Amino acid sequence: MRGKMAAMTATPLPLATPPSTGTCCAPLTRAAAEPETARELARVFKALSDPTRVQLLSIVAAHQDREACVCDLTEPVGLAQPTVSHHLKILVDAGLLTREQRGRWAYYSLVPGALDHIAHRLDAAVG
Repeated sequence: MRGKMAAMTATPLPLATPPSTGTCCAPLTRAAAEPETARELARVFKALSDPTRVQLLSIVAAHQDREACVCDLTEPVGLAQPTVSHHLKILVDAGLLTREQRGRWAYYSLVPGALDHIAHRLDAAVG
């Protein structure tokens, strides 16, 4: 391998020719996303970047009244209750679910309008 690497030479890339208009880019046609909007969307996308969390959100949304007990969420995803609770906490922190303790069990509900809000913010940021 050492001999092959020594025989290789770097070929310089040609320089790009700037556009004849004197600018390299077209001007903005609308305002870009504000930093706070970008942070909010990134936090939600980070929460949804795990397939288990997407599945849990979908399961909660599919339950009657869009509410499910953590005891009903472990079997469908095939994970232990502490792991499921960890994933649910991330979804709560992202503003997608709420958590209510009822005796021994925690119940999770879809935040009304959360998904519509995120879709609207994303559309405004990149649309």
